[in-house]
Amino acid sequence: MCMTMWTSASGDGAAACCYRPAMSDEPRPVPPSHLLEAALYAEDLEAAEAFFTGVLGLDVVVRVPGRHVFFRCGTGVLLVFDPRATAQPPKNPDLPVPPHGAQGPGHACLAVDGAALDAWRAHLEAAGVEIEADFRWPTGARSIYIRDPAGNSLELAEPRLWM
Repeated sequence: MCMTMWTSASGDGAAACCYRPAMSDEPRPVPPSHLLEAALYAEDLEAAEAFFTGVLGLDVVVRVPGRHVFFRCGTGVLLVFDPRATAQPPKNPDLPVPPHGAQGPGHACLAVDGAALDAWRAHLEAAGVEIEADFRWPTGARSIYIRDPAGNSLELAEPRLWM
């Protein structure tokens, strides 16, 4: 394994990392079957919960006040963490999740049937959610972009976008 560290080109002093795996003659296991969870970050978890349940209709799976709220989205889970809490080492040694977090807005894309996108647009507008963009990709798939209360970019898109 080769780990290379360098300073970012922007000159902001941030370190970047590039992982280059060592070549191996061992066969690689079967690739992962699907994305199980994705994470966004929001300091106001109550506002995030109100948005994801009230506007998008997702169900809460787990809530730990001041740390996270997780939502069921189809067969996956959307994790929304308070980055101030998850930047700290875990307090429970039985669950040694490494510290993590992000600065600035993230992005997640939620699959929506193409026939329902007009209804989603009307619903979002009626809920006072600004539509940032609504367009068709070169593949013909349509996407609608909005922001959650934390400023994360959310995309509602036809699944055929990536087929």
